[in-house]
Amino acid sequence: MNRFLKGIIVGIGGVAPGLSGSVLLIIFGLYQKCLDALGTLFTNFRKNLRFLIPLVAGMLLGVLLFSKVIDFFLTRHEMLTRYCFLGLIIGTLPTVFREVKKEGFHGWCWIVIAASFALGTWLFTFNGEAFPQITDPTLLQSILLGMAVAGTAIIPGVDPAVLLSTLGFYKMYVSALANFDLTILLPMIIGVAGGAVVISFGMSQLFRRAYTLTYSIIFGIFLSMIPHMLNESCVLHWDLTTAGAILLTILGFFVSFLLGDAQKHLERLQKYKNKEKD
Repeated sequence: MNRFLKGIIVGIGGVAPGLSGSVLLIIFGLYQKCLDALGTLFTNFRKNLRFLIPLVAGMLLGVLLFSKVIDFFLTRHEMLTRYCFLGLIIGTLPTVFREVKKEGFHGWCWIVIAASFALGTWLFTFNGEAFPQITDPTLLQSILLGMAVAGTAIIPGVDPAVLLSTLGFYKMYVSALANFDLTILLPMIIGVAGGAVVISFGMSQLFRRAYTLTYSIIFGIFLSMIPHMLNESCVLHWDLTTAGAILLTILGFFVSFLLGDAQKHLERLQKYKNKEKD
């Protein structure tokens, strides 16, 4: 039951920008266990399944429940909602950067981050027509959506809203969940299942062998994706809507920034408890 309830909160993080599901797994102390369970799924199948089923069930419930809220605001107040999301996402950057520095940080990391940022900017901004907003996905696109969702759940700090918005999937993803559109959700589940096993194994190997390099690349590309949280509906003017958008951006930033500090405080508390046990 404990893992099921935590799974619901992680599922909400899989839909709400600024609340990365993978970061929430880290806060709950479940991230490495999930990575190991998925990476060795068939090695110890029953044990891994017993661990994953209540967690995944909770995540699915959290995603389905909260997607209706997100869909409502995106449909009725898209500009205000997207600027709020932007603030939430920017507020997570200190938390994500702490992950980059977790196992040591050197001068060359800045070069890697800058090169990754430049590559991401070229790919997602100057070639933006390669990723149009998708409203009526093919079977393959629905499967790719599932793989992208799996990737954001596994790679710590990568916000699902940022990645899916950049790839043109986010609005369709939230709408499909809110309306329980099985023509999109069923192939998406196939993509999530396959992507989770493959990506978790690959990321586990990369983090083990080159953690800082891998995370520096992820961080640089993540930075290049953030502007894509906004779209053509988000043009600023001298009016009350713009004032509300700016206010929500600032509010969103402080909310997610404080959540990032909460993670830091929880880590300190855990270290203190470990010292007391020793």
